[in-house]
Amino acid sequence: MQLFRFANPDFLYLLLLLPVLVVLWILNEVRRKKALRRLGESALVGKLLPELSSARPWIKFVLQFVAITSAILIIARPQFGSRLEEVKKQGVEVIIALDVSNSMLAQDIQPDRLTRAKQALTRLIDNLENDKIGLIVFAGDAYTQIPITTDYISAKMFLSAINPDMVPKQGTAIGAAIDLGMRSFSPGEGKSKAMIVITDGENHEDDPLVKASEASAAGIVIHTIGIGSPEGVPVPVVSGGRRDYLKDRDGNTVITKLDEEILKRIAMNAEGSYVRASSSNIGLDEIYSEIKKMKTQEMESTMYTEYNDQFQVFAAIVLIFLLLDFVVMERKNRKLANIKLFKFRI
Repeated sequence: MQLFRFANPDFLYLLLLLPVLVVLWILNEVRRKKALRRLGESALVGKLLPELSSARPWIKFVLQFVAITSAILIIARPQFGSRLEEVKKQGVEVIIALDVSNSMLAQDIQPDRLTRAKQALTRLIDNLENDKIGLIVFAGDAYTQIPITTDYISAKMFLSAINPDMVPKQGTAIGAAIDLGMRSFSPGEGKSKAMIVITDGENHEDDPLVKASEASAAGIVIHTIGIGSPEGVPVPVVSGGRRDYLKDRDGNTVITKLDEEILKRIAMNAEGSYVRASSSNIGLDEIYSEIKKMKTQEMESTMYTEYNDQFQVFAAIVLIFLLLDFVVMERKNRKLANIKLFKFRI
């Protein structure tokens, strides 16, 4: 099996000029025919200008059009992959569990907790090489946003779209996020697996310590990052075009506080580490340095290599059609006027 590609695909945008050339040529032909009609009746003009041909300009334009199209394809460099190569890489599997509850909109970490965490994750993904990464978002429940992958470009794209509105149930179910994370790693024993939980720690839904112990028994290390301030701040919301603060059922302003104790205990139960985030440093670099010390596993991937240029056919088309364009004149040749090809005169 072979894989086709263009080595310089940006040059294919030149193909957009071809419809413009067609329109310009048609307009020029319309103008030329109008000029001939002003000379007199078509039968009379045909006798006065016996060398005039209506078919030859079309033939020459088609030859030029095909030659230009082929030339554009040549500079785009069409290629075929000639063989498959199995590449083995060493890395670890890392799943990020990111809190997207409303409390993550608090602004004790600038510009707000969630935005700052997303910025740090983007930089982390930029520095990945052979490791696999997955992303889980959670609030009142947990959801897989990105399955475990080495497609870092897609991971960044999905990460940028994350916001609290994407989850139907609010709350902070850290235990559900850990449980989903355990089920999201690639199957198999002896693999290096780590989770990073980024949250303010205000767990309202379940017991994350039990899940952390289960993860540790399965060989999964969990690191936690606490984002926010222990003193607490209100959660800004926009209602009816006006900026306000989140209220509870009784109309009281909700104050969100960082619960460091629960996050430290989760990390301790799963043999990981805890880092408290700040506006200048989320702590991902420190935790990822710890993850890189883990025993890496062998990851296999298959890719096409040795792409060969396949422009020869298009080059031959260009040469042949330019040669034909040179041979075919716009006017009839008197000496060849009586020669018939395919039973019609050219």
